[in-house]
Amino acid sequence: MSCPCCSHHESAPSACACSSYSFWKEYGGMLLSGLLLVMGVGLHLAEVTFFRQHGVALVWYVAAYLPVALPVLKEAWGELKHGEYFNEFTLMFIATIGAFAIGEYPEGVAVMLFYSVGEHFQEKAVSKARANISDLVDMHPEKVSVIRDGQSVDVLPERVQVGEVIEVKAGERVPLDGSLCDEMADFNTSALTGESLPRSIAPDAEVLAGMISTNRTVHIKVSRLFNDSALSRILRMVEEASERKAPAELFIRKFARIYTPAVTGMAVLIVLLPYLWAWVDGTFSYVLSDWLYRALVFLVVSCPCALVVSIPLSYFSGIGAASRSGILFKGGNYLDAITSVNTVVFDKTGTLTQGSFEVQDCQPGEGFSREKLLHLVASAEQHSTHPIAKAIVDYARRLEINFFPVREIKETAGYGLTCSIASQNIVVGNAKLLSGQCIAYPQELDNREGTLVLCAVDGRYAGYLSLSDVLKADAPDAIRALKKLNIGHIEMLSGDKQSIVTTFARKLGITQAYGDLLPEGKVRHLEDLRKNADNRIAFVGDGINDSPVLALSDVGIAMGGLGSDAAIETADVVIQTDQPSKVATAIRIGRRTRSIVWQNIVLALGVKALVLAMGALGMATLWEAVFADVGVALLAILNAMRLQKQTIDI
Repeated sequence: MSCPCCSHHESAPSACACSSYSFWKEYGGMLLSGLLLVMGVGLHLAEVTFFRQHGVALVWYVAAYLPVALPVLKEAWGELKHGEYFNEFTLMFIATIGAFAIGEYPEGVAVMLFYSVGEHFQEKAVSKARANISDLVDMHPEKVSVIRDGQSVDVLPERVQVGEVIEVKAGERVPLDGSLCDEMADFNTSALTGESLPRSIAPDAEVLAGMISTNRTVHIKVSRLFNDSALSRILRMVEEASERKAPAELFIRKFARIYTPAVTGMAVLIVLLPYLWAWVDGTFSYVLSDWLYRALVFLVVSCPCALVVSIPLSYFSGIGAASRSGILFKGGNYLDAITSVNTVVFDKTGTLTQGSFEVQDCQPGEGFSREKLLHLVASAEQHSTHPIAKAIVDYARRLEINFFPVREIKETAGYGLTCSIASQNIVVGNAKLLSGQCIAYPQELDNREGTLVLCAVDGRYAGYLSLSDVLKADAPDAIRALKKLNIGHIEMLSGDKQSIVTTFARKLGITQAYGDLLPEGKVRHLEDLRKNADNRIAFVGDGINDSPVLALSDVGIAMGGLGSDAAIETADVVIQTDQPSKVATAIRIGRRTRSIVWQNIVLALGVKALVLAMGALGMATLWEAVFADVGVALLAILNAMRLQKQTIDI
């Protein structure tokens, strides 16, 4: 699209004239006002004759005042029309008009000029904080290349259907979730997970929208519609995050509504009370301009800009810093809530462990061969999404075992499943499932370590498969980092056998670990923890069966890379990298954000209280008032923006 102000050029200019126009539109008023103010002060100090003539200085400073005052007056008028009589725009207008009324022209211009400069920097800071968040997810493609009838066709992403194949060139961002159709390829996943290293994805493995093909053109079979993609889901979460306010934000907003009219009334009293005292006590000399000046100083200082802007900005910055680390907070309220967490409860499989099981052993029962046992178990598990089932199916495929067709599948969470294969009733699951159906099996299996999948055919024990999981590489670091944050109460819950859970807990240094828990058992355990009012609980999980516990905890944290959609939707915080060590990072970011919020509150209220007192006593001028308002606001904003520059790791 050509630039409208440059469209008459036959060739594109080296520097578009629009950039100059935009600069003067944005800064021209402030520059003109500042120039006239400096020149006016210079002419006054030099005692230039024409400048001392009656009315010249007033006209000069009005000309300096209007370029910065008109936008503020427009905002004030808009607020007044909506019934908002006490706001910073109205206060600035009253204060500067009052300064002109008592002949303090330069100070009246300076107050409005510095206020406008402060507002401009505030808007820039907020925009930058929002941009840091939206850059993570503002990646929606305008068009998608779809292979139709052997040809590549560009269509809107919303019109691509599940099952169609799209083409993504090297360097392009994947527009839709799907599976890789080609041989192994490398993808940059930093936008989704924060990981700097590229990830190699195998054929038929999942590729998520937002990833970038790094080395070649790839073809992807679409598995989800555009609005259901991982990228769209993250975008919705970030958009919703800006709407969820932290308690400090809500308090400051309520505080400002009471604080602003209160100080306005006090400013009026600063003018009236001395007058009444002078009327009662004839010896007291009352000078209206002096007391009006003090009231104006009081008004300028009273503006709660530093609080109203810097507090939300601090939370925006915290959310942005977390996003860059692959952590998505669904709102400032959760960023605040995580600072008080003193109990962290982890699910085991897929959270502290990789959840990628490998078949270690296959022991058939009497009358069954190893191949027959594996054939039956893999066939029964072929449609299950459980990590253990997937491991068994993958193992069977590597051995080139064909699957039997199955019917009447009934899956029971935490136990296993039953189905029908060739008119035979097949039971595949843990020992509890077989016991519940009164099927006898070797009792020594109850004491065996490892994850066992038992099988029975028509009520007869057929053998077992032994699988094992491994800890995630950063799981030990995750526990150590939490302990460094003085979180001493760390637990692990799992549906696995207690012996397996105890083994993993010992490796991690977790003293409280509970196994043999069904989803409702995890809920009961968390409810027991909540009975202690001192516990502030964060639960970390990834599976669909973790959703009730995530919702029940004070802060629910889901593993977003490989976690289920249900867990991600229920959680308050999503870790896109699937790294448990990011839990400590999230807590650090929350604590750092809260620290900066309180630094800004103390700074703003402390300086304002001091200058308010000085102004009421006649010891402060409008220049000090400008610093207490605009200066403190800028310091608070710069303090809040430190979060955007910092890297907070474990």
